[in-house]
Amino acid sequence: MKLSFYIRQLRKDLPRGIVLAIDLHIVLFIYLICAVIFYYNSEKGMESTLVFQDVIPVLVSYMLGFLLLGTHKRVVRYTSFKDLFGVFKACLLGFSFLFVYLLVRPYEEKTGLFFLFFIHSGSTLLCLSFLRIVYKQFYKNYVMYGKHKNRALIFGAGNLGIQTHSSIAGYYNAPFVVFGFVDDNKQKARNKISGIPVFHTDAIDEEFINKNHITEIVFAVDLITSKRMSKLVEKFEKLPVRLKRIPPFRQWLSNSLSPRMIKNVEIEDLLGREPIELEKSSIRREVRGKTILVTGAAGSIGSEIVRQLLNYPVRNLVLLDSAESAIYELQQSLNTLHNNLTHVEFIVADVRDTARLTALFNRYYPDLVYHAAAYKHVPLMEENPYEAVATNIKGTKNLVDLAIRFYVEKFVFVSTDKAVNPTNVMGATKRLSEMYISSKSNAKVPTKFITTRFGNVLGSNGSVVPLFKKQLEKGGPLLVTHEEITRYFMTIPEACQLVLEAGAMGEGGEIYVFDMGESVRIFELAKRMISLSGLRYPEDVDIKITGLRPGEKIYEELLADGENSVPTHHEKIMIAKTRSVTISDLEEKINCLIETQVNDYEEGTLLALIKQIKELVPEYVSNNSFYECLDK
Repeated sequence: MKLSFYIRQLRKDLPRGIVLAIDLHIVLFIYLICAVIFYYNSEKGMESTLVFQDVIPVLVSYMLGFLLLGTHKRVVRYTSFKDLFGVFKACLLGFSFLFVYLLVRPYEEKTGLFFLFFIHSGSTLLCLSFLRIVYKQFYKNYVMYGKHKNRALIFGAGNLGIQTHSSIAGYYNAPFVVFGFVDDNKQKARNKISGIPVFHTDAIDEEFINKNHITEIVFAVDLITSKRMSKLVEKFEKLPVRLKRIPPFRQWLSNSLSPRMIKNVEIEDLLGREPIELEKSSIRREVRGKTILVTGAAGSIGSEIVRQLLNYPVRNLVLLDSAESAIYELQQSLNTLHNNLTHVEFIVADVRDTARLTALFNRYYPDLVYHAAAYKHVPLMEENPYEAVATNIKGTKNLVDLAIRFYVEKFVFVSTDKAVNPTNVMGATKRLSEMYISSKSNAKVPTKFITTRFGNVLGSNGSVVPLFKKQLEKGGPLLVTHEEITRYFMTIPEACQLVLEAGAMGEGGEIYVFDMGESVRIFELAKRMISLSGLRYPEDVDIKITGLRPGEKIYEELLADGENSVPTHHEKIMIAKTRSVTISDLEEKINCLIETQVNDYEEGTLLALIKQIKELVPEYVSNNSFYECLDK
């Protein structure tokens, strides 16, 4: 048979009975050696009957010790100090049984036999412990750590790094073996932990990686900010290795860490910021016992709002979306995570359908509305402006009017930074929705209207990050519209926390903006994603500049010209002091815009529609678009 067959057999756990039998054979073998030496040097001389007369009591005593303490139940290849201490107690217990046997033994010379049993017990302890350690190292070096294994470095030689190594060292199917630890602390360098060397960060370069055949670096760090993580990754991302990280310690505290839990470092780990600490008690008070309507509930933002609301004591959740498959998938995923969803309604409906919305409001009478439904893809809406008007403006107007009519307490509108100094149809329609909501807030209606603005959301539908991932899976190139284009980023949970916080703290009429941190250059983002995938730019994957898409601008703002912001009780959340809406008969003009019939294939009707929007939103100046002719 091939050697690989025996290796596979060794990788399996030995049955408990076999471990017990091996231990008893060792006990017998050690006893026979000790007995031969003892009787050979005794006055009686060497007689076989003397050597074998106490074999059965010895085997029975130690077998009882092993069975009572369960030393045979422990996996030998995972032998630890605790296991060795168990062997010590089992040997001590076996010797105790023999001592009792000596007391009732009818023969003489009990002192000599006591010495024999004592020497045998100590020798057995040493032999069993030694063989367990030897087997553990043999298994580690020759059975599990085959030459086919990848080699990894663990960044972090502290407690978490050591625990990470210990947790995964015994997995025969681990995708890598640990070659060494890496740490920023120079005092730890050149030391060894569990026989594995510790290297300083400065020693890890391309020559080191190639010389030692390192294929990956695992970050064993916890409670680390994305900014700190980004700086750590910068040190290694240009090396020909895959970068991985363990999950947060709290996720595997109750279970041991397994190799399957170690994931690749994703760009989201580097772009996110410190988590927002919200006043959850205020959110709880705001939503307790309320009926809440969420539009666009199956989208990336809406679905996360729903997941977070399910953690609070709401009375009813009414989830509305026009996408049948998406709302079905949301229903199935929530049913998997939650046992009782009797208070959740899944509704397939379109926010453009006034009659349908009226029937829903008349049935559920929502106390709070979170309006996340929108068309948001800039190039598509540039080519289909009527759909953007119908969904983003008419849909919002329908919900706002019904919220006032049915005495909704608060209405939270999810807007976008593209509504600031818009250069495209999508942003302009969202800005016009903001203006309509602002006009209703100024009208002193019973409903409190709150607007939130934020930038690009990592992982959302249409986000550049999942798009780059798909392009990487196909081998590239990564498509970037402009070498200097920048964007703000935030995670989906961050965005939804902002929406919930706005709903709790808003008193009506506010536009909340989020501290988005530093803007990210998309070209550099693409290069980092190539590096994180273990590839090199441009040798393995290239980046292609495609040119700005219709309506796209190089950078985006959170505040428009003439706007500023004032702080709130939360340092990450600010209120935009927007210009007051001074357009007379705004509602009448919006109604006229909504009722405009457009043939998307007739240039004249398209231009007429966009012209109306530009008259209502004077800061709307088209960029890289067919509609630029209207700005001249």
